[in-house]
Amino acid sequence: MAAKLRPSVAPGRDPPPAGLSLAGSANSLGYTVPQQINTFAMHATSTATPPARAPDFSVVIPCFNERDNVLALVREIAASCAGQNFEIVVVDDASTDGSGEHLLGAVGEFGGQLRVVRHVQTRGQSAGICTGIDYAQGRCIVTLDGDGQNDPHDIPALLARLAASEVSTIVCGYRRTRRDTWLRRWSSRVANTVRAGLLGDATPDTGCGLKAFERALFMRLPRFNHMHRFLPALAQREGACAVSVEVHHRARRHGQSKYGVGNRLWVGIVDLFGVLWLRRRGLPPVPSTELTPHAARP
Repeated sequence: MAAKLRPSVAPGRDPPPAGLSLAGSANSLGYTVPQQINTFAMHATSTATPPARAPDFSVVIPCFNERDNVLALVREIAASCAGQNFEIVVVDDASTDGSGEHLLGAVGEFGGQLRVVRHVQTRGQSAGICTGIDYAQGRCIVTLDGDGQNDPHDIPALLARLAASEVSTIVCGYRRTRRDTWLRRWSSRVANTVRAGLLGDATPDTGCGLKAFERALFMRLPRFNHMHRFLPALAQREGACAVSVEVHHRARRHGQSKYGVGNRLWVGIVDLFGVLWLRRRGLPPVPSTELTPHAARP
């Protein structure tokens, strides 16, 4: 199926039809992409017929130079979520290995469920997540890394835990058994220990890319580089709770990790102090009602 990349200002999207629901979901949302995202995003179009209604959830995958991993991952997601109403949004962070073009060549396999977004410039993992969620049409979001180490078969368990929650919640994957080098395990362990001690976010593995939450919750969060490492604490700042679900972790099949001690440990510790400031200065949600001539003052 023919598809091409073209520069674009991301279009605004109508809210989902009335009656679309998922347990624990928020009210109808608007989907206009912020102007600051438009300055560095491109979107892919194809001749695939758009879905008749908005998806119940969107799987968002930030991707940088993962040509040999990302298509196999997308196929796994499609198989794991078969029978459900969902979409997959892959954000190509200006890869130099043709990752985006490789995906576009396969969009016909997925019946309109796969969308590819590309940054004009490399902006990092947090920017990729933000762009993907801006484009996403689902009320609920699932994120996972593009390297194939997160197991898509864990997605249903995260969504079930999210649907079972009666309050605003972020569900975080917990990789109890890591399939990484000792250096990555060590740097993550140190960063998680320092972060948990200062933030008290009760999340043992914030670095796990597998997370599920409502789009409305994410859209209230402050945005900054490396924010993906602090999503549980940022969600708690907005009055949500954070829960962890044990997930599988797999060895990387192709390529090399883009992260090490320099950009995983030390940068994360520096950012930690900024998050501490945000939490202390945050404005918690305030219950309110709009007054009308016939409404009593609360």
